[in-house]
Amino acid sequence: MENLTKKDEQIILQEQDILSAPLQRRSFLRYAGAGAAGIALLAAGCKKDGMMIDGSAGVNLGSGDVGILNYAYALEQLEAAFYIKVASSFYSGITEAERSLLSDIRDHEIAHREFFKNALGSNAIPGLEVDFSMINFSSRDSVLATAKAFEDLGVSAYNGAGVLIKDAGYLTLAGKIVSVEARHAALIRDLISNGTFANSEVIDANGLDKSRLPMEVLGIAAPFIKTKINANDLPKS
Repeated sequence: MENLTKKDEQIILQEQDILSAPLQRRSFLRYAGAGAAGIALLAAGCKKDGMMIDGSAGVNLGSGDVGILNYAYALEQLEAAFYIKVASSFYSGITEAERSLLSDIRDHEIAHREFFKNALGSNAIPGLEVDFSMINFSSRDSVLATAKAFEDLGVSAYNGAGVLIKDAGYLTLAGKIVSVEARHAALIRDLISNGTFANSEVIDANGLDKSRLPMEVLGIAAPFIKTKINANDLPKS
């Protein structure tokens, strides 16, 4: 681990520990590995629309379904990095129950991130650099408020991306992941204030969850991502 800080080494070792955890805590990882092997064949057949880093345009997510998968991969990178940071030094006064729940969410987000990375193969965008300087990781209020924002954003992002996905297999996988993200969002909301898991902030009068298109989502997430992202080639409808 040459040229890495001690903090970087700790995060890498932590991720290695997670990925080598007992099987019952890795059921999604096992599923993701199998699913990735299948859809990677489809991703490999798609044209790579500028996946390299361009100094002016940023990291190009690409176009079509591969672009949407890279969009999801970018969001999962952000969430995984956040929960890894949370779990590396839990906030003061955390209960054992909260420690366990947040650790489980961390594992899920790492599994999601690795799933998209493996599925995309050579079409995957590079690892993104994040910026969590606005978050006080020693404060329960700050951590849970950020978790709430990320989880709500993630659910709305998958909801909005669904209409843009053409391949039925990709759509099925997105549906399976967004349901997990929704469970996270409900849990975090109830940790903050019990009974707020489905309030009017996220559920409309028709009983439907919010939906956001990629440009809006990336704009909201931008303060936490240092790497510039170019989403201009993503499908619009």
